[in-house]
Amino acid sequence: MILDLKLVGGQVVTMDPTRPVASVIGVWGGRIVGLDDDVADLPARRVVDLDGAVVLPGFVDAHNHLAWAGRAARTPDVSSCRTVAQVLDVLRDAPRASGWVEASGYDHRALDRPLTSRDLDEVGPRIYVQDLSGHACVVSGDVLTSLPASALRDAQRDATGAPTGFLAESAQTAVRALRLPYSLDDIAADVESGARQCLEEGVVLAAEAGVGGGLIGSSPLEVEAYQRATLPIRVQLMISADRLEPVAAHAADGIRRAVPLGLRTGLGDDRLSIGPLKLWTDGGMMARTAALTWPYEGMDTAGQLQDDPDLMRAAIIDGHLAGWQLAIHAIGDRAVDFALDALSEAQRTQSRPDARHRIEHCGLVRPEQLDRIAELNVIPVIQPTFLWAYGDDYAKIMGPRRSPWMYRGKSFLDRGIVVAGSSDRPVADGKPLRAIQFMVERRSKEGTPIGPDESITVHQALAAYTTGAAYACRRENALGTITPGKLADFAILETNPLTTDIAKIGTIPIAATVIGGHFTYNPATFPA
Repeated sequence: MILDLKLVGGQVVTMDPTRPVASVIGVWGGRIVGLDDDVADLPARRVVDLDGAVVLPGFVDAHNHLAWAGRAARTPDVSSCRTVAQVLDVLRDAPRASGWVEASGYDHRALDRPLTSRDLDEVGPRIYVQDLSGHACVVSGDVLTSLPASALRDAQRDATGAPTGFLAESAQTAVRALRLPYSLDDIAADVESGARQCLEEGVVLAAEAGVGGGLIGSSPLEVEAYQRATLPIRVQLMISADRLEPVAAHAADGIRRAVPLGLRTGLGDDRLSIGPLKLWTDGGMMARTAALTWPYEGMDTAGQLQDDPDLMRAAIIDGHLAGWQLAIHAIGDRAVDFALDALSEAQRTQSRPDARHRIEHCGLVRPEQLDRIAELNVIPVIQPTFLWAYGDDYAKIMGPRRSPWMYRGKSFLDRGIVVAGSSDRPVADGKPLRAIQFMVERRSKEGTPIGPDESITVHQALAAYTTGAAYACRRENALGTITPGKLADFAILETNPLTTDIAKIGTIPIAATVIGGHFTYNPATFPA
């Protein structure tokens, strides 16, 4: 046998407990065929001496927004602005696309005062400034007047009762309905851009968290854009539950609603596949719309559920009955309660022990909720970098009693709960290594301890972005460990995170990313 690729001279961290380390990897046909003595004497078309570099299974980002990340990279960014005047200067120079001026990265906490529609009216019509969280926006006055009255019901208002232009959740969705759809070619280009960001960070599979509708969708034809794109990494698509339609299925099937043609989790191949059905139950902490059981510290709001509870519950149950794995957005503890109650009812209606339903974010979990998550075999898909980037703010609005409950680590693992790591890119830094460092340190970028009792080991944190995330995406048979038979997808690092200074893990350089046995990022580092 002649191998396609043989990697030698590396520190291979396999994440496979039956064979935890190696120094030689043999690859044929895009898959791992053996380690060390199994392949050491076999000839290969290409032999790469890693010169001591560290090889890990390629990282899996279980919750990502590729199209949004790519779009954010090409639209004017106001995240560095510190005054409203600076935001307006950026917008005045911004191009118009399809008659709209769009900007990303708005963060009301960073400005001298909140941006308003009156401010935007100074620049022109049809202006859409997206909040960094993705759960809110600020729009110009003409956009406000174009919205249906129902969309303005929960709009933020000033002292006179007039809308300020800041719109969250369903009201923002109504604004997006005016702007959408984006063209398939634009979406495909944005997906490619977002995927390249992942590739450079050692990510080999990204789960796109919502296409075709919902808060994030870009077009009703969005899946076609992913088929058009030249994908440098593997991608799994979560389909928005908006796509569920009543079906006249056979009574024996027990299916009331489905995505057209009965599409569901599992369709596709190693490069592009369909993953879970995506549902939203609340908002986000940054926008103060995550649904809590009692109000935000010092505020008179406890956030909000995303929609009518009966409608959301029906979508969860119908998606479960139709055979989908479910990915339920729930950040606040009240939303987590809702998700757990609905999933329990779904399982009572039809038992599916290996459904692997997920709670996306699982951002605030009370102590008594932990055992329920374990009992229901629910997978928390967390974003540790949120607390590195925004931890000081989140701790302030949660208060000292609740802040230790945010984006847990150890409490999940102690109960045997599989934890999946993710980024929610572009809401926060997408680097898995940055998140892994936080999971161990539990310190914000300002150095503030955030729930230090939830700290876990480096190996456990690496597992969240390899074995745990692969399991959450139902790809543990192909990804997550460096094991013969699995895909030859690797992240090659200059330094071993298991032995380096913990404070430096987040800045370890990615020397190369290998997908299917091909050096797809930075191949010049390891010449043939």
